Amino acid sequence: MPTKLISIVVPVFNEQDNVDNFYREVMKVMEPLPYKLELIFIDDGSYDATPAILDRLVHQDKRVRALILARNFGHQVALTCGLDHAAGDAVITMDGDMQHPPEMLPLLVSKWEEGFEVVQTIRINTEGVSWFKSFTSGIYYKLMNAMSNVRISAGGSDFRLLDKQVVESFRRFNERARFIRGMISAIGYRQTKLEFVAPKRFAGQSKFSLQKMLHFALDGITAYSKTPLRFAFYIGVLLGLISVGLTLHVLYIKLFTDEAVPGWATISASILLLGGLQLVGLGIIGEYVGRIFEEVKQRPLYWLRADLRQTSDKQE
Repeated sequence: MPTKLISIVVPVFNEQDNVDNFYREVMKVMEPLPYKLELIFIDDGSYDATPAILDRLVHQDKRVRALILARNFGHQVALTCGLDHAAGDAVITMDGDMQHPPEMLPLLVSKWEEGFEVVQTIRINTEGVSWFKSFTSGIYYKLMNAMSNVRISAGGSDFRLLDKQVVESFRRFNERARFIRGMISAIGYRQTKLEFVAPKRFAGQSKFSLQKMLHFALDGITAYSKTPLRFAFYIGVLLGLISVGLTLHVLYIKLFTDEAVPGWATISASILLLGGLQLVGLGIIGEYVGRIFEEVKQRPLYWLRADLRQTSDKQE
């Protein structure tokens, strides 16, 4: 029976201090296993020495391949690029900063051998993470699950194993605003979960800024939920009914009593409230319209500046 191939897909961005150590740790764990190995790095527009280090690794180990993106496209697109190019019978996606422990790789593979086609890891804690990030992450997943039919586990990460059949199905998803955790949760197949505690980064600092976190959260909500649109509609209906009631009350005071008093303060407050809520509704609608605009342009998700692999592999 032919030896199975395991592909490991690793997006990196300015990780010059992590790549070599990550490579050594992964190889130390995977080499004893009875599988062929393909380690694919996707450089997401790094401007440090990361591409040069990847080029060196490619030349010293034929199992390593490096896809150099033409610019920074973002973590989710870089993952997609790696999944598009992976040839393994099983594909493992993970980050290259050592917060996805390489020692868990054999456990993911063993679950795959048991018959699971998606092995998802769940981060139950992260060493050194701030309470603010933990709190907001928990709130986000609760909101996401409340607003969407797709169930996403709190602490879900992009450290997972996918069977080749799942990867082929994933490649048919063409949306631009990528929220891969939701896509994998919705894709089906036999899925199981493994919990882990994420260690601190081996070196450097996280590239996932607060702004990127907010964009990522918004991508997830708008990709899998129409609740914000419905919420704006329901608020509009409620305020419309309240406005009708207030109008009838004003007419009653004006026509049947002598208590009519110039209510400039009330009117001003009402106008500001209604105007603000209208702008919120328009903003929500605009967010969805903007995403429709991005989808209909049908531009490619990414493009490569270079595909680094040994010449002998290219000829094969």
